[in-house]
Amino acid sequence: MITNVNIAIIGCGNLGASITNGLLSISGFDPKKLTLTKRNTANLTEFRDRGVTVTSNNLEAIKGVDLIILGVKPYNVTPILTEILPGIDFEKQIIISLATGVSLDEMYQILDPKTVAFRAMPNIAADIQESVTCVCSKNAKQEQIQLVSELFDSIGFTIPIDESLMEAATVLGACGIAYVLRFMRAMIQGGIQIGFDSVTASKIVNQTVKGAAELMIQKNIHPEAAIDKVTTPKGCTIVGLNEMEHQGFSSAMVRGVIASYDKIAK
Repeated sequence: MITNVNIAIIGCGNLGASITNGLLSISGFDPKKLTLTKRNTANLTEFRDRGVTVTSNNLEAIKGVDLIILGVKPYNVTPILTEILPGIDFEKQIIISLATGVSLDEMYQILDPKTVAFRAMPNIAADIQESVTCVCSKNAKQEQIQLVSELFDSIGFTIPIDESLMEAATVLGACGIAYVLRFMRAMIQGGIQIGFDSVTASKIVNQTVKGAAELMIQKNIHPEAAIDKVTTPKGCTIVGLNEMEHQGFSSAMVRGVIASYDKIAK
């Protein structure tokens, strides 16, 4: 049970904070089982006030914990692993990296070859327990895979994938949040232009996007199947969709996804 394990998040930035908020919202999770580190701990005062241990000492933070989550930037993974290496219990502790583009093999250049290591890519919706997290691992037993899955299931749901797809998962799951938000902002701007105030436009767009996502999830249908239901002959929906396509809507989205992927894959 995730409520029974001790967790350290090393380098608690935006993503680490989202995971922390998700964990703290779990019924029965003791804040004392969570330790966060950051150079400037003043930014973590909110979590300290909620009972979480906060420190700038990474070696101290990993003592006695079960899961070590690396929330640092990709270029800091090697220095941080080197720093905490003397304190890692290779037989008991699990290392989980959230860093984009840093492979397990690169991590094992520092870690003992027998270390259980994971890569995971959640997104900031972990804040409200609605993240999708793709994970891959090496040396992990089934019960360890289940434990890490339970960790990320507590902030949304988890999809196990091959490591070769981790960069693609980053684009769709993590970058994808920003894509959707930019789309929503554009819809709100359009709503304002046709007469709504910004607050009302936001409420309509937010619920519309939420409803569209739930429709796909609950009905398990392809988006085009749902689109067909609202594109009546000579109707306003098909006119709007066709105009968006003429302006390159789908093409721009696909090209944006590929551009983000190419940036990571270099």
